[in-house]
Amino acid sequence: MLKPQDNERITRVAPGTPMGNLQRRFWIPCALSSELPEPDGAPLRVRLLGEDLVAYRATDGTVALMDAYCPHRRAPLFFGRNEQGGLRCVYHGWKFDGTGRCVDMPSEPPDSLFKDKVTIATYPTWEGGGLVWTYMGPPEHRPPVPDYEFTRAPATHRYVSKTFEECNWLQALEGGLDTSHSSFAHNNDIHDKGHLRTQDTAPRLEVYRTDYGYTYAGIRKLGDKSYVRAYHYVLPAQQMRGRVTARKGGHVDEHPTINGHIWVPIDDHTCWVYNWMYSYTPEIPLTEEYAVALETQYGRGPDDMIPGTFRLKRNLSNDYLIDREVQRTRTFTGITGVNTQDMALQEGMGPIVDRSKEHLGTSDRAIIVMRQLLLEALTDLEAGKPIRGTDPATYGHVRAVDLVIPPAPDWREALKDELVAKF
Repeated sequence: MLKPQDNERITRVAPGTPMGNLQRRFWIPCALSSELPEPDGAPLRVRLLGEDLVAYRATDGTVALMDAYCPHRRAPLFFGRNEQGGLRCVYHGWKFDGTGRCVDMPSEPPDSLFKDKVTIATYPTWEGGGLVWTYMGPPEHRPPVPDYEFTRAPATHRYVSKTFEECNWLQALEGGLDTSHSSFAHNNDIHDKGHLRTQDTAPRLEVYRTDYGYTYAGIRKLGDKSYVRAYHYVLPAQQMRGRVTARKGGHVDEHPTINGHIWVPIDDHTCWVYNWMYSYTPEIPLTEEYAVALETQYGRGPDDMIPGTFRLKRNLSNDYLIDREVQRTRTFTGITGVNTQDMALQEGMGPIVDRSKEHLGTSDRAIIVMRQLLLEALTDLEAGKPIRGTDPATYGHVRAVDLVIPPAPDWREALKDELVAKF
């Protein structure tokens, strides 16, 4: 459990809050690159860490991110005209470039110097891995840009998506880090006793701290072998996990794919889940057909979304279209889609969980250590010390693994070659 005051410290993300300050010391995704498809195209509303912002792709192809409201009369810049290297407010014509400078103020006399005194708040951006990233912290503490293996994988081998989640970012992250729940919440055929994660429903968890967060494994006994799901947690809110397979028409489609998630707070009560996957074999591209099949298996395929949004059709407002007969006869949840099952449980906890009422067990080791790391990071931040997970040199070489292996004294030694990034 957590004390209420610690729960407040690690869940609230508005400007000036402890966790808000910490999140702003990392590069975090603010949009899919595909949401800004062309230079001088339509601006995009962005809400991030409790701040209302607007993004646009400038004439030179770079992405600018700035305050959502014009500093003149606070008119919404979402309706602005994206033109010739800047965004022009349509209320009085004031125009701002990507650095926040006012470059034109046609409502003032031609000889006025007023425009040289007006700026708008902006944040730097970087594009990589099919995502637009931003840094919202103090400029003097800006870390190097992200360097994950999925950001280095070529576009032909990579697929990214995002999903809206109606709860605090931390309980969403905790759901991702929890490996034991997959034996239950994601048991989509209670009559199949041969599935790797249902043969041993009480995995042994091992967690080892690193300079980026930790590496951990859920180890399940399978007769004379072990099923090892080796993950990585990278501060503040990323999980990397190993090989996944898509099921189509009752057949398992094997593919050398690794995937993961980044949970990004929109505000205290909602978050974005950025989902990434990549083929880790250079000779085998990741086809869109396979990626969409996997997304559909998760419940976040194109047909699972409310058109024009990143919100699931199965959501909190309709109880995720739970089928009690399916639940009674075939699955644990009666809910279609692996990630939909996750969201039902995470969102169903309420906007922010009261962690002082929890009773944690041995299967919660990864969650306990993650919370410790976040609280330690807050202490380091307040003491002016380096922040764990901000240096790409600490995490750029890692890769997750999901394999059945002979019993080994140390799974890290047995899988040392597989745990190293190749791109």
